[in-house]
Amino acid sequence: MPNKTNRRTDLPSDQWVLLAQESVINAPEKADCGPVFTRLRNPKTGTAALYLFNAGARQVYEVKAFDEEYRSWFIGQSVQHDGRLLFVTPLDPLYLVLPYLIQASEKQGKFQPVDQVIKDEDFPRCSSLLNCTRTLPSLHHLTDEKEIGNRKFYKYNKEKTLVWLKKKVEQTVKSLKNSNLSVGGGVQSSMLIRNKPATQVTEEDYLRYAHGLLSDYIPADLSVELLKFLELPAVSTKTAVSEPPSKKRKLSGKAVEAEEDYTKFNSDSKETKPSKMTAAQKSLAKVDKTGMKNISAFFTSKNKGATKTS
Repeated sequence: MPNKTNRRTDLPSDQWVLLAQESVINAPEKADCGPVFTRLRNPKTGTAALYLFNAGARQVYEVKAFDEEYRSWFIGQSVQHDGRLLFVTPLDPLYLVLPYLIQASEKQGKFQPVDQVIKDEDFPRCSSLLNCTRTLPSLHHLTDEKEIGNRKFYKYNKEKTLVWLKKKVEQTVKSLKNSNLSVGGGVQSSMLIRNKPATQVTEEDYLRYAHGLLSDYIPADLSVELLKFLELPAVSTKTAVSEPPSKKRKLSGKAVEAEEDYTKFNSDSKETKPSKMTAAQKSLAKVDKTGMKNISAFFTSKNKGATKTS
């Protein structure tokens, strides 16, 4: 779904390619508003990220980016140099509500109306989370509730939240098993053809992997609490198997950056520090290479007329 936004009429339109179900972008006749991109606070980092509300804000979606180098799109008669593919996936709104409940509990420590809790001057659109179909009926998973008159009041409950998150982990484990995804020691070579079966995956491997997935949607402190609640001992980052392989792929593990024009997105590229040369490499660098051919010369096509495109 090519999407265009215009900030100034004297500049060319910015556009990107986004993959979404028709139900996300089609607005019912009686809907108050159509689908809208907006900035919300990322529940893990607390920084701005780009999300999408469907028509009537009944469901919130996170926006992800698949990024490969040297890719562009042909859109009509134009070329879009930013070749990233954006796509939206449904997100449980409770993940986005949770940080506000925790913050209110730390500051006030008392029961409050939910519309007074889900407020943010930097991200005013966060109040639309209360319009999502699943938000209000599911708040009991995260809070204690008290009704006075015809109005409900809520207070964050960490124990209830950990129980809810544990169920999320268990559901994720079940889905991983049904999908037959590699999550243990053989995960790095799961795309290779092997003569021997992969190392037996344990239940702990699945739990750690699922915990790693959910940790992208909850505050870091709560992630540590959840690890203890799952009765999983802490593991060194060098040997941990809970890190999902998606973080090593082109797919960004971070939420999409939310700029005002909604056209710039996070990239997975990171600056790499130059590695130190070994003694053998230093010795090789001192060798006189005069008259030597580069190894690539032996694999050069003999067809001089061929042109290279990228």
